[in-house]
Amino acid sequence: MSKKILFVMTGADHWTLADGTKHPTGFWAEEAVAPYEALKGAGHEITVATPGGVVPTVDRGSLAAEVNGGEESAKKIADTLASIEEIKNPIRLEDVRLEDWDAVFYPGGHGPMEDLAVDATSGRLLTRALESGKPLGVVCHAPAALLAAVGEDGGNSFKGRKIAAFTNVEETQAGLADRAKWLLETRLREAGLEVQVGEPWAPNVVVDGNLVTGQNPASSAPLAQELLKKLA
Repeated sequence: MSKKILFVMTGADHWTLADGTKHPTGFWAEEAVAPYEALKGAGHEITVATPGGVVPTVDRGSLAAEVNGGEESAKKIADTLASIEEIKNPIRLEDVRLEDWDAVFYPGGHGPMEDLAVDATSGRLLTRALESGKPLGVVCHAPAALLAAVGEDGGNSFKGRKIAAFTNVEETQAGLADRAKWLLETRLREAGLEVQVGEPWAPNVVVDGNLVTGQNPASSAPLAQELLKKLA
């Protein structure tokens, strides 16, 4: 039976570093493409939402051969991405009603560190999605959006939840940790979330109730399989 799935994606095309430099970014291609293919292939309907309804920007680095297992795989991801009409025609995140959707998924990339990490509309949606019991998937840097999810008591709505997210080790190995204003793993821990760290760059998916999270790009495909189980 077909279900309706909302992809909430960053509207940012840069990440502001500690020195004020605007590092070009956006969403990470594989983290949108792999779940899209899995969910769409299973017959589900997908809609993309972004802050303000802006067309999301792909991080050009995520299309490089060296991060996609070679030229052939990189071309396949780029071609698939170019064919996804939903990404070219997003709706406004501000207009989203959770009751219209059966599941919610947040792809990563450094973009969410810039906008979704401080987006109150997204934060409220995440809080309601968690409370609703509907499948909620979040991968790589997208757990930055969880930082904007604040409960009625002023604490983080995801406090105490077990999650996976892009780690400090991975950010260091990627070469941006020492230039960042803040590190995702550190900030999530400070908010009271229990970050379950796996091997750098290897798939690591954590399931905690209806919440399914992945550590890095390699976790996006296995995360999608967990979402499919919950949608069955």
